[in-house]
Amino acid sequence: MARQKFRWVATVAGGILLAGAAQARLTPAEMRAVATVDAEHERSIGLLKTLVDQNSGTMNLAGVAKVGAMVRAELEPLGFAVTWKPMQQTQRAGHLIARHPGKPGAKRLLLIGHLDTVFEQDSPFQRFERKGESATGPGAGDDKGGIVVMLSALRAMKAAGLLDAADIEIVLTGDEEDAGDPVAIARGDLIAAGKRADIALDFEGLSVVEGRDMGSIARRSSNGWVLTTSGKTGHSSLIFSDAYGDGAINEMARILAAFRMDLPEPNLTFNTGVVAGGATAALDSDGVRASATGKGNIIPATAVARGDFRTLSEDQTMRVRAKMERIVAAHAPGTNATIRFESGYPAMPPTAGNRALLDRLNLVNRDMGFPEMAALDPLKRGAGDIAFVAGDVDGLIGLGTASSGDHAPGETVDLASIRRQAKRAAILMARLSREPKDR
Repeated sequence: MARQKFRWVATVAGGILLAGAAQARLTPAEMRAVATVDAEHERSIGLLKTLVDQNSGTMNLAGVAKVGAMVRAELEPLGFAVTWKPMQQTQRAGHLIARHPGKPGAKRLLLIGHLDTVFEQDSPFQRFERKGESATGPGAGDDKGGIVVMLSALRAMKAAGLLDAADIEIVLTGDEEDAGDPVAIARGDLIAAGKRADIALDFEGLSVVEGRDMGSIARRSSNGWVLTTSGKTGHSSLIFSDAYGDGAINEMARILAAFRMDLPEPNLTFNTGVVAGGATAALDSDGVRASATGKGNIIPATAVARGDFRTLSEDQTMRVRAKMERIVAAHAPGTNATIRFESGYPAMPPTAGNRALLDRLNLVNRDMGFPEMAALDPLKRGAGDIAFVAGDVDGLIGLGTASSGDHAPGETVDLASIRRQAKRAAILMARLSREPKDR
């Protein structure tokens, strides 16, 4: 333990020396932005507490709207025109959309985050609690920490005179944790913003692996499926006969086992989350609870299962779907089987353009004396909103805070990460916003 502590102190000390030397590689305006982030650190933490203490579980529509109003109050003094887009059609609160017009002909940046959390009003986990340079609270990392990083970076740019020429659009969705239906409406505004943008920056959580900040250039998809099998029911003594066949549960087991044997390939994961079978079997309207009835001496008439699979590209999604359909279609005699796929989040593949953006971020890191960020393994990153624009614009993921235990009581944010992430974001956005659009 003593040796580990010594290494950490040595690393920090070396980092401070490096950072001092690196300031010469920052412009005077960039150095003012960095200083502003440091000077306003406690203000940022106070804002984070305010946001966290307002419950904004996805289905707390009024709470999500209140968080949106809090963010509006931060953006308008920075020169953003802010709009609240209600989403009654999808039975969700709505989205906050903000626009900062910049220098004509400059690249437009799209900043992405979300207002909602997984912690609804009946959750016992409701309040922000600071513990030194960490804090717990619902959404403290995902994604209220990310919103605070975004706002800290924008305030720093404003103070340093770097925001005036920046062409920026912000979309903060109110239903990232449980997207409304239909998705075409729920994500219509985000998709349209992606078509207008030249670069997309995602302010969800920073990934840290073995103490090292990682760069994220890819997100996997999230696709749902529901499998239903049926068979001819009768006395159990007749099962496997030509007249009665295998029954619904055995056929379900065969298909799920075939998925396990035949589907595996790089960057793919798949899961069966709930299954039920018997004389009767059904999922509830939300697809999260199952009910079944039956007896040991009756051949089951029906079975149902629900799960997901995650891929790194649309091509992989379609290939996996086709494999699953072939396995299901080869059902045993005396049974029937159908599979239905549910639309979810698309994939964001690791494109050359995304890698080039990570290179730009690493130039910022070098100029600030921060370690370079290696590309994160996509298997370590879940689905997210930036994937809806990935087909139209290059992007980077993970510009928010470092945190642990997300989506569970005790979610903990690393408050120190607000500083380094806001500095990275401010300088990266300032530099990108000075570049002309690609012709």
